Amino acid sequence: MHILGHFRTITKHKILVAKGCFKVGLYWQGIMHDMSKYSPTEFIPGARYYQGNQSPNNIERRKYGISRAWLHHKGRNRHHFEYWIDYSLNPEAKCLVGMKIPKRYMAEMLVDRISAGKIYKKNDFTTESPLEYFNNGIGASIMHEASKDYLMMLLTMYAKKGEKETFRYVKRDLKEDISGYDKISPFEKTGSVVIG
Repeated sequence: MHILGHFRTITKHKILVAKGCFKVGLYWQGIMHDMSKYSPTEFIPGARYYQGNQSPNNIERRKYGISRAWLHHKGRNRHHFEYWIDYSLNPEAKCLVGMKIPKRYMAEMLVDRISAGKIYKKNDFTTESPLEYFNNGIGASIMHEASKDYLMMLLTMYAKKGEKETFRYVKRDLKEDISGYDKISPFEKTGSVVIG
């Protein structure tokens, strides 16, 4: 068990996310970010499988084929796209789809991805790291199209223009919807995962 190492890592991450959220005007979300990681359901496996260079959930998943800590976490934290997976609104379809994610959680998701990259990649982190991580993951295949496109736009902006300009844009977008994201219908076509 690596209690102190895990505690330091999740707390350092939480503080980084809080600072980022404060910069974009999401004060309460910054304070409350990832509080479930301190619950026994998430903290104990986190300390048990801690390595410091990747999520302990990955280690638990490799060992058991499932990460109970992750299932607990994603069901309580709206800044994860997995929180927003639901059955299709189309009664003919038998599939799971991504629902459109409210912009304030998209902003927290951006800050979370940046902060996680800084924590786990340390000196190897670049402004392109969060975009590369997203492109190598599964999010693009199941996220609501508008949410995926919005996140890709923000990650690309971060890669090209850096944190200060991206956070300035996000803060303004949260107030004024300069991106037009809020005007997009949640009923527009989205990626899906077929069941059966």
